[in-house]
Amino acid sequence: MQLDIISDPVCPWCYIGKKRMELALASRPDLPIDLAYRVFQLDPDMPRGGMDRKEHLRRKFGESKGKGKVMDALLEAGAALGITFNFDKIARSPNTLDAHRLIRWAHSTDRQPVVVEALFRRYFTEGQDIGDHAVLLDIAGEVGMDTDIVMKLLATDADEALIRSEDATARKIGIQGVPAYVIANKYLLVGAQEPETLAQALDSAFQAEQAAQD
Repeated sequence: MQLDIISDPVCPWCYIGKKRMELALASRPDLPIDLAYRVFQLDPDMPRGGMDRKEHLRRKFGESKGKGKVMDALLEAGAALGITFNFDKIARSPNTLDAHRLIRWAHSTDRQPVVVEALFRRYFTEGQDIGDHAVLLDIAGEVGMDTDIVMKLLATDADEALIRSEDATARKIGIQGVPAYVIANKYLLVGAQEPETLAQALDSAFQAEQAAQD
């Protein structure tokens, strides 16, 4: 059964959603899942070199009075899943186009989940600029991808059009925020739902798929 996870590696709730989906999948080890990560850019108009994070947040959200409560909720949810959010370490907000390209290239070698995990960790825990090619190459090496090939691809515009097209497709089907999950190419679930909710959605989709085949 196909499971598409639509996310952006600069989305903290996507990091939480990834961990929760992993718990849901671990509770359903017998479900035949074909997992793929799909594109959504929270800030597709971000300059290619990124920008100062504080300035970016000010422009996007203004001086939000409720920002502290959101941060507290993220820290609490992350801690429950073993995620350490070090927002104070993040100096730049990157354009994630190249990070999404790396995720795409990892699919052919079944390394998407570990690449996505590394991108989240490098950005949210270590405060690294995941728009920087040196960081992306280091991640590729960390997970066992061929860094020579990745370096050559990053130096070109390979798959940029596909990434932008996939992002546009997500918006056309009504996705306005992430994480989002498309199950069995048919059922859409949005938000960093609890593992039990995700598991139930997987069960329902699988049962419907089986019934349609009978």
